[in-house]
Amino acid sequence: MLLRFRYRIYPTPVQQQALARAFGCARVVFNDGLRARQEAREQGLPYVSDGDLSKRVITEAKRTPERMWLGEVSTVVLQQALADLNAAYRTFFGSQLGRRKGRKMAPPRFRSRKDNRQAIRFTANARFRVLDNGRLRLPKIGDVEVRWSRPLPAKPSSVTVIRDASGRYYASFVVQAGSQPLPPADTEVGIDLGLTHFAVLSDGTKVSSPRFLRRAGRKLRRLQQALCRKQPGSSNRKKAVVKVARAHARVADARRDWQHKLSTRLIRDSQAVYVEDLCVTGLARTRMAKSVHDAGWSQFVHMLEYKAARHGRAFAKINRFTPTSQTCSRCGRIDGQKPLNVRAWRCPCGAVHDRDVNAAINILAAGRAERLNACGAQVRPAPRVLAPRREAGIHPSASAVARSAEGIAASSGGENVK
Repeated sequence: MLLRFRYRIYPTPVQQQALARAFGCARVVFNDGLRARQEAREQGLPYVSDGDLSKRVITEAKRTPERMWLGEVSTVVLQQALADLNAAYRTFFGSQLGRRKGRKMAPPRFRSRKDNRQAIRFTANARFRVLDNGRLRLPKIGDVEVRWSRPLPAKPSSVTVIRDASGRYYASFVVQAGSQPLPPADTEVGIDLGLTHFAVLSDGTKVSSPRFLRRAGRKLRRLQQALCRKQPGSSNRKKAVVKVARAHARVADARRDWQHKLSTRLIRDSQAVYVEDLCVTGLARTRMAKSVHDAGWSQFVHMLEYKAARHGRAFAKINRFTPTSQTCSRCGRIDGQKPLNVRAWRCPCGAVHDRDVNAAINILAAGRAERLNACGAQVRPAPRVLAPRREAGIHPSASAVARSAEGIAASSGGENVK
């Protein structure tokens, strides 16, 4: 499987200028290619193929006085910028034609030089390599210092150099890594994600939500207010923008580190992990949007998914419409919807449930049923109680029969007639 390893790099001032030049050239090639296809569409001309586009905006453009400075950077960087444009168009066309799942995607947009995040990519054709002294050699940039937190498991196939909004530089390597199966575990876990508790496990364990964004709210508010007071376009405003970006980067780094540790522990201790397929996009449009974004459910679920695939664990998402909070985990009765302020409820069978723990147990049961049922047969146990009368419905012609049956039951000592 393909994995991405990211490391912090420290380019010198001269190398930072070379990287800025490469960022700018890649952005210009991307915009030129997008503009060429837009003009062809407006004029009614055929779609410009990938080969013709590369010849027009790279090969021929280098021979013109307006774009001759494109030759100062590696050609692979420019080709990869066009590859990103082609991938964006394929995604857009696939979304419009229904070949791509998910929501509709917009067409590609022009890249702005004012965007604080920039990235370029080097493939194996660029002949980048990691030197014996630990430095990363990039063509037409030089040997860049890398802070190696762990060794690469294999030879990388590509590297992406990233400059984030806070001014930090990273090298992101793509590596073909093999699986690393863990020793078998005898437990399986269902996870109910929430806001009060970030995760509630089917064994009753509750993991409190760290709320990194809420805890940093006062500092972020102060920095944002200071940014608003700066004159647009001034040097002080640029410095204030970097300060805000660094504060947000600390929040994101803390959240990512915490989620990595929690997901690793869950995958190590459980043979199978089941979660609910939440509609994060819809929840982000509600009044709980800030808390939903602060939780970072999608990132956490993605960590569980790829770590389970790498370490030989089972992972599954259950249907988001499964009534996990409404179903009694003991008898299977669906007791109806409950407002969020109801944290515990009693089932007519006598069981008293914690709302989140009960949902986690139901997620575990549903995940087991879907994983073990390879043929599509019904393997879940049927509910052992009758549906409420308001849900079942009785035909008017059967009312007399029902009344006579109730009378027979009363005369026979109150036995239940089903």
